[in-house]
Amino acid sequence: MQNLENLYDQYIRGHRITTDSRALQEGDVFIALKGENFNGNNFALQAIEAGASVSVTDDEKYRNHPQCLWVPDTLRFLQEIASYHRHRLGIPILGITGTNGKTTTKELCHAVLSVKYKTFATQGNFNNHIGVPLTLLSMDESTQFGIVEMGANHPGEIKTLCDIADPDYGIITNVGQAHLEGFGSYENIIATKKQLYDHIRAKNGKLFVNAGDSLLLELSEGIERSTYGQNGNALKGEIKQSIPFLVYALNTLKGDLYVRTHLIGGYNFENAMAASCLGMEMGIPALEIQKSIESYQPSNLRSQLIKTSRNTIILDAYNANPSSMKAALENFREFRADNKIVVLGEMRELGENSAQAHEEVFNLTRNAGFSQIILVGDNFEHYGNSSNFIRHFRTTDDLLLRLNEQPIQDACILVKGSRGNRLERIVEYL
Repeated sequence: MQNLENLYDQYIRGHRITTDSRALQEGDVFIALKGENFNGNNFALQAIEAGASVSVTDDEKYRNHPQCLWVPDTLRFLQEIASYHRHRLGIPILGITGTNGKTTTKELCHAVLSVKYKTFATQGNFNNHIGVPLTLLSMDESTQFGIVEMGANHPGEIKTLCDIADPDYGIITNVGQAHLEGFGSYENIIATKKQLYDHIRAKNGKLFVNAGDSLLLELSEGIERSTYGQNGNALKGEIKQSIPFLVYALNTLKGDLYVRTHLIGGYNFENAMAASCLGMEMGIPALEIQKSIESYQPSNLRSQLIKTSRNTIILDAYNANPSSMKAALENFREFRADNKIVVLGEMRELGENSAQAHEEVFNLTRNAGFSQIILVGDNFEHYGNSSNFIRHFRTTDDLLLRLNEQPIQDACILVKGSRGNRLERIVEYL
């Protein structure tokens, strides 16, 4: 590929980068990516007409076009120029991965670090081989600290993202069984998540590790680390309340400091402690950490408490896997309410483990004492309508029709499912 420094200075520096011609702004650099169902090269000239400063393309027909920059591979160019940009900025980068809680942890870390630093963090779900480079390229000379969320659903993907982002600090929230269809085995999940630790080890960086997770403690042996949790060496904490919102105590030199969050459930304790520990290590006063975490309001369909005119809803419909399902159900079981209903969407990408995982979730749900169980998706079809209080719907649309005809009233409802279920659509019917 051509000299990155020259290409960066001539085309990239000072410009906004986009891969979506529909979101183009005047002066943007458009990078034409292609996939199974799309080809951005088809929009290279359209982007120029819309005001792009240049279109980066790997289509031979644009090789000599005066307003196009031809490269052999646009995805590789995006990744390499993003890595070059990251090193030109020279700022510290925190990498976060994990099966559950990585987005909430990222948001909490962003809230805490923003007290002291101009911080930029991954937006939305831009956490893959395309999203990570775009995240890095969204940072500019004013950015003092970067937070990069890293997702994976196949072996080796975290190493690729670490090669691009080159993080100095790392957090693995946990390692659970998700995307087994892509990973093939739980062992492959562990090996892939561990690639963040391996990178930090090679770079002589630093980890923040949950002291209550024996696997993470084992994987991080020999790497500089600060541990957090009830037995953390850098920061100790303790859950004081988990319902309806998490309240935890931070053990400081001046005594326990209570942090009253807007996060639902004790399973968010580790996420909040990771951000608290990071803040302490970065020199942010405990009272400022408390204030920033207490001010954080969850969004993006993650553990949101919604009160409608008829019901109270816990909406957690962004992602679902066996461990997050179990945590959500156990937390909901502790809720004090007279009429508790669960709406569960099927879990995706579990491969040969799917049937067993859905059976375990169903058994946990059936024996929890809920007044009604609503199951959505083909993976739950064997368990629906087996009794008066269990109902199964093949699709969310089918459930919407029933809710329109038979509204639910005066209930506390947990809505939990994978992104593909789009269960958030039922909220307006509740």
